[in-house]
Amino acid sequence: MTRIAITGHRGLSKETTALIDARLRAELGTHAGRELVGVSCLADGADSLFAQAILDFGGSLVVVVPARKYRESLPDIHHPVYDELFSAADEVIELDRVESNSQAHQAGSIRMLDEADELFAVWDGKPARGYGGTADVVAAAHERRVPVTVVWPEGSVRD
Repeated sequence: MTRIAITGHRGLSKETTALIDARLRAELGTHAGRELVGVSCLADGADSLFAQAILDFGGSLVVVVPARKYRESLPDIHHPVYDELFSAADEVIELDRVESNSQAHQAGSIRMLDEADELFAVWDGKPARGYGGTADVVAAAHERRVPVTVVWPEGSVRD
């Protein structure tokens, strides 16, 4: 069994989203023949692309909910995607936090790393724009000696 967590940027353009989705699926394809478990907080962007790809590959999904107000902190347009993926989860881990803030998001990411053998990072390689961002999660993975696969295909851009 291979347990892979995801971290990555949100608010990506349609073009970059398509590039990243294809690359995530190619990376997951390298694990063919193994039982896949994806670990995700299901945020819009990389988290949800990855979760859907895991399910499409026949894998199972573990969802980490960083705070009780997490879903409502996500963009309204993302709620149907979140709800669909959440309902497909084989396991849900809820952190004992109320507010969905950067501290809760980082705690959720750390909890994901506790469940993972590897981390996929949809990351442009730049510093985090705020605490709990992708770069912080990558740094935490390195501290825990969790292998990191950076997914940032040529042509990808971040606003």
